[in-house]
Amino acid sequence: MPDSMSLPSEFMEFIENYKILGIAVAFILGGAITTLVQSLVNNVIMPVIGIIIPSGDWQNATLNIGAAVIKWGAFVSALMNFLIIALLIFAVVKLITKKEGKKK
Repeated sequence: MPDSMSLPSEFMEFIENYKILGIAVAFILGGAITTLVQSLVNNVIMPVIGIIIPSGDWQNATLNIGAAVIKWGAFVSALMNFLIIALLIFAVVKLITKKEGKKK
């Protein structure tokens, strides 16, 4: 049976070695950014795109090809979310690596 006093110190060492707190913060911020970007896309960008859609209902915009129904409105919204989040991640990584390069 391991020494009960060493378990807390081993746990703290684990947190320090694997930067668990940084990962947790990044995970929480990632969720918040995702919610923010979804709101931007759904409430600002897509309603503007909805102006060019005859019904104005971009969420339910479809293209019927025979029996197939392509729900392109929802896809465009998801694509916009992805592109904005990917651009934000790219900018953050570029900024971080630039700062790390200056430190060396």
